[in-house]
Amino acid sequence: MKKIIEKFINQVESRNKNEPEFLQAVTEVAETVIPYIVKNDIYYGQNILLRMVEPERVISFRVAWIDDYEQIQVNRGYRVEMNSAIGPYKGGLRFHPSVNLSILKFLAFEQIFKNSLTTLPMGGGKGGSDFNPRGRTDTEVMRFCQSFMTELFRHIGPNRDIPAGDIGVGSREIGFLFGQYKRLKNEFTGVLTGKGVTWGGSLIRPEATGYGVVYFAEKMLEFQNKSIRGKKVVISGSGNVAQYAAEKVIKLGGIVISMSDSTGFILDKEGINIEKLNYIMDIKNVKRKRINEYISKFPKAEFHENRSPWGIKCDIALPCATQNELTHLDAKKLIDNKCICVCEGANMPSTPEAINLFHKNKILFAPGKASNAGGVAVSGLEMAQNSLRYNWSRKEVDEKLRTIMNDIHESCLIYGKSENYVNYVKGANIAGFVKVADAMLAQGVV
Repeated sequence: MKKIIEKFINQVESRNKNEPEFLQAVTEVAETVIPYIVKNDIYYGQNILLRMVEPERVISFRVAWIDDYEQIQVNRGYRVEMNSAIGPYKGGLRFHPSVNLSILKFLAFEQIFKNSLTTLPMGGGKGGSDFNPRGRTDTEVMRFCQSFMTELFRHIGPNRDIPAGDIGVGSREIGFLFGQYKRLKNEFTGVLTGKGVTWGGSLIRPEATGYGVVYFAEKMLEFQNKSIRGKKVVISGSGNVAQYAAEKVIKLGGIVISMSDSTGFILDKEGINIEKLNYIMDIKNVKRKRINEYISKFPKAEFHENRSPWGIKCDIALPCATQNELTHLDAKKLIDNKCICVCEGANMPSTPEAINLFHKNKILFAPGKASNAGGVAVSGLEMAQNSLRYNWSRKEVDEKLRTIMNDIHESCLIYGKSENYVNYVKGANIAGFVKVADAMLAQGVV
């Protein structure tokens, strides 16, 4: 079996040189899915996984725009349309200097499994640009978004490819992108999700990923007859996912003691309550300042510059910042500090070595493709509401989100549960694979 897996990974590596993030994502899936393929004749010999790792389409384009000083700027734009076996391509747009093809292919590949797990009819895709909206004026962001959409619009559509937001693409950017699409196509369609509630968006969409992470962690703990109430929770990041994960933890009785950004982390041993969280939201969403501003308002808290929060003693860890932020050294600290549950809010925030340590020590560990699927789940619900020309209430959407996260947990149990431990990575990978693979087999060699 080891030789079969190595042969597959070597084949993928030879075709995708200098793409470490993509190869990391493929390796994780291959190690759990290939043994399942070999044991099931329906999939064996069909090269299903090899077909899955090859994007159906990769679009790369130039984005030229004019800044406030009338200087012409040039960025790169991308859209990776990975797999459409179970529905139109669905996945976010990321605007960040780190964006490259490797990162977008890893995100698009993960999106295949994530979308499959939601049970909604959505394929996998991802896109973005190396444009950095931080420090840019609203007018500059608008010009960039309009230029970006002027190229992208010909490749997307409500039944073809439906982008959403991601890092660097919030409600402001979605508004500018949608406005340009509407102008170019002369139609009002649900081609983007994450829209404003007054013009086609869904309630709970901004909160969905963060809420979903906590709902999934809650189910993991319930399966072991435990709960979030009274547990100390460490969260990395202070963006959308981290903010709403913190909000839901607080509402469920957990104690959030840390949040972070790229400059370091804050530690509030008294706990971050709703009032304090609202201040963090104001710092990050309105003032667009760094997390260390928190200390000026709440001086009893601590700020640890250029450090991650994983050395803090906690019960639950929610990595909600970025890929590979939690290393094997961080995992060891969490284990030594008696952490019982790690639930990923970001995409692939834990390194393979860290994940192996969690499994070895029987720590509850949820991979992002399962635990952070809440965002795309509610995006799917937004698409349904757009088709119906109807809006569900906040309570209805939240209930549907919770049900979807519970169903994902059950799917992970089916394929990942052993005698005394649940391997959620294995469960999520196989459950996601089966639905997509069955669709691909039914549709022939495409």
